[in-house]
Amino acid sequence: MNTEQGILRGSIAMTLLVAAFGVVIGLLSGSFSIVFDGVYSLADASMSGLALVVSTLIRRHTSQSEASRRLAERFNMGFWHLEPMVLALNGTLLCGVAAYALINAIANLLSGGTPLEFGLASLYAGIATLICFAFAAYEFRANRRIRSDFLALDAKAWVMSGCISLALLVAFAIGHLTEQTRYAWLGPYIDPAVLAVICVVILPIPLATIRQALADILLVTPPDLKQHVDAVAQAIVEQYGFISYQAYVARVGRARQIELYFIVPPDWPAQTLDEWDAVRDVIGQAIGDEGPNRWLTIAFTTDPQWSR
Repeated sequence: MNTEQGILRGSIAMTLLVAAFGVVIGLLSGSFSIVFDGVYSLADASMSGLALVVSTLIRRHTSQSEASRRLAERFNMGFWHLEPMVLALNGTLLCGVAAYALINAIANLLSGGTPLEFGLASLYAGIATLICFAFAAYEFRANRRIRSDFLALDAKAWVMSGCISLALLVAFAIGHLTEQTRYAWLGPYIDPAVLAVICVVILPIPLATIRQALADILLVTPPDLKQHVDAVAQAIVEQYGFISYQAYVARVGRARQIELYFIVPPDWPAQTLDEWDAVRDVIGQAIGDEGPNRWLTIAFTTDPQWSR
């Protein structure tokens, strides 16, 4: 549980337990909102499983084992491009599940609501709330060191599930308190009403993930990364007396792809490969973030056409 893959495995196992518990209790208590909570968790677990596969492929591709070498020979460009695809699919699926549940909740309200066993429903909501927020806190703490987009999204999903469960707990507690009062007629409407509110609240949350994932898929230039690379390249041009440079940058999941072309004066004195590599080392250190997820290409040419 100290690695990205280990935490994702633990998250999947815990999600499946909570989801199965939710579906069973939802059917027994007559609560469609609890069933939705379980189905939402199942959808999230399936996406976490896919994220685990992609994360494992990325880790294997950047390691030094013999199996990784054979994998790299077949997939030279790596697996970073799969990460935003999975994130976009995850966000889209969660939005779809929430939208479907919202439609059903509205239809249920219009048809007179649903009778509910508040005691059993409240028990589930209380247990689920504790589990969700506890695991979210654990993932947020672990991700300060790991810094994984998959774990960040998974932790947010646990927070969303915890908020759903907490809202259910409050609503069911209110419903239980009003059972023997003149407001008892509100009981059948509580479950679909709280489900509708929850869906309206959580629908926009995955949209930010979808937006960032689409930006990665379309190779939209990240302004902050481009600004940093431009500053480094301009400093190198001034330091070594080059004519100009051309920079291309993209963010693909956890990977940073950077291509730098420096235009050297035609009368530049001959340099050995070791000397050019020394310049590359200076540039790489100035850019920073060296590691298996940085794809850095640095070229020197006297012909500007080669930089376009």
